Amino acid sequence: MPMIKSQLTILLLGACLLFEYGCVHRIHIDPPSTPMTTTPIPAGAQLEVPFLAIEGADHMPGISLLEWPTKDLRQAITQYFAQRQTFTAIGPDPTDLKLVVKAWLTLRAPDRYLYRVHLEADLSLSGQVPLKTYAAEGESLGSSVRWITASDQEPIAEATTQALHQLASQIEQDRELILKGQRR
Repeated sequence: MPMIKSQLTILLLGACLLFEYGCVHRIHIDPPSTPMTTTPIPAGAQLEVPFLAIEGADHMPGISLLEWPTKDLRQAITQYFAQRQTFTAIGPDPTDLKLVVKAWLTLRAPDRYLYRVHLEADLSLSGQVPLKTYAAEGESLGSSVRWITASDQEPIAEATTQALHQLASQIEQDRELILKGQRR
């Protein structure tokens, strides 16, 4: 009898661990194609994403773990700005401009899950103080339950795309300020 209890305990413990770690929602964002800008900035931009903070997803009862690596967000931002052609080039290597984007994902669950992506970006000439600081936000409603990765991924992608569109539009509106800063 003690042998059966210990085997049952081990089996239940294993099932709990499998359930807990088998339910990680790993997020990958591929922003949808976006139209090219009408006001490109004739300069390259070095992109840095020092952090992506996630708030709420793992701290509410019964919510599966959520994983969204900073590397994936960096790739999504690079892809978005490259497609839009806001800059002549964008990537990790030093160039004319430096774009530092800090990101927060918050997840709330009143009756349906609400995903909010907040971006704060500093744009500067390489090695100098920021020319300007930007803030952009996007949000999307998800489902009332989070059963599969897609239930997180789709609203996060939508909120991220909204925030990136806002950010790119703000930067493009400052084209003359940026060009003036380069001429100094």
